[in-house]
Amino acid sequence: MSQRINIADGVKWENVFGYSRAVRVGNTIEVSGTTAIAENGEVVGESDPYRQTQFILEKISTALNKAGGSMGDVVRTRLYLTDASFADQVGRAHLECFADIRPASTLVEISALIAPGLLVEIEATAIVSKAD
Repeated sequence: MSQRINIADGVKWENVFGYSRAVRVGNTIEVSGTTAIAENGEVVGESDPYRQTQFILEKISTALNKAGGSMGDVVRTRLYLTDASFADQVGRAHLECFADIRPASTLVEISALIAPGLLVEIEATAIVSKAD
């Protein structure tokens, strides 16, 4: 059986809801829904979906690195937007990150996220070429 590695980033919801930022089992890393909440609890880019997406992708990259992976290992992303009109801005930030990687992706509009000011949430799945 493959070892399970839980990765935390310290946001308050990890302890409130009992989840990890990312979990690695074997060569698969699942990254939880990630929003633009900084370590200090503040929303980054409160009215800027492009900036929020950039920040989220940086957080996902950090989690993947802690789990022994990288953005180059991402095979799927799921993007949740509070307004479908943000799609062009969010898509531009996603393309800047994944232009050469081209993961499978889903983008959906939802009614709200966990905190006011959050516009985007992203999940990712990565498969690294070699298991630990």
